[in-house]
Amino acid sequence: MTNSSMFSGVHQVIGNTPMVHLSRITEGLEGNIFAKLEYLNPGFSKKDRIGLQIIEEAENAGILMPGQTVVELTSGNTGTGLAIVCVVKGYKFVAVMSKGNSLERARMMRALGAEVVLVDQSPGSPLGQVSGEDLAKVEQVAQQITKERNAFRADQFNHIGNIHAHEYFTGEEMWKQTNGEIDVFLDFAGSGGTFTGCAKALKKHNSDIRCYLVEPDSASYYSSKIPTNLNHKIQGGGYSMELPLLEKELVTDYLHVTDDEATYVARELAKKEGIFAGFSSGANVAAALKLLQGTEKGANIVLTINDSGLKYLSTDLFE
Repeated sequence: MTNSSMFSGVHQVIGNTPMVHLSRITEGLEGNIFAKLEYLNPGFSKKDRIGLQIIEEAENAGILMPGQTVVELTSGNTGTGLAIVCVVKGYKFVAVMSKGNSLERARMMRALGAEVVLVDQSPGSPLGQVSGEDLAKVEQVAQQITKERNAFRADQFNHIGNIHAHEYFTGEEMWKQTNGEIDVFLDFAGSGGTFTGCAKALKKHNSDIRCYLVEPDSASYYSSKIPTNLNHKIQGGGYSMELPLLEKELVTDYLHVTDDEATYVARELAKKEGIFAGFSSGANVAAALKLLQGTEKGANIVLTINDSGLKYLSTDLFE
């Protein structure tokens, strides 16, 4: 990444996001929450980082050829990051997404030159609530298109570049920005790349840092909690399926957040901190607040604000 003040393309401004002390939402609690504002990336989410890393690693390995098409399954954020990187670098990009994800994401990807293929949800899946079953249908279509077009599959759930983006950059930035004063890191389980990458980076500096994985209360998969409803509102994760990139030995413990908690805290972030973010960011901060009220009273907690509230205007998040 270049440090000059003039960039040759918008892909070079991905990363180096600011960190903010959430002092208003934590009023009266012992401890601190430090939030990395990933929604200030050009595609308004942390997934810009993996879009860039996966494409550049593929280029360096010689497995992505000039003019080749790139295909990926996405809830919208990885697709937006890839659309940005592909348009700047000259690749065609096809995003394959469930119809259960918010409309803004598809519109944004199309505006960025992507071809967007929308896949019907499984029977009985409510709009706005994408399950692992819905994702499996999207995966089938993504595989089919990749084969038909002899495309490069970005494969965020399996590509090591997803971990590297956060291990080499996000986690290192967190460490520097807090002067290493970190007790806890937590993240909502999407693909598992942010959790694994940041946990690895932070534990290299201090192996005592405790790392928590956040799951939807009704759709936990990794903890011992019994799932009660696989359809939940926290878009972009909680798919109740095996995540190949998640390194379970890095997990100190599992935390659970309800739809209502994630929604309430996302709204409070906007009202109290001026941070306009989506459901999973609400889930991260809700989980951090629970820790400060319980087992991690007095701790310094770092987390990411994953994406912008602008991506949820068609949902009930800010109605």
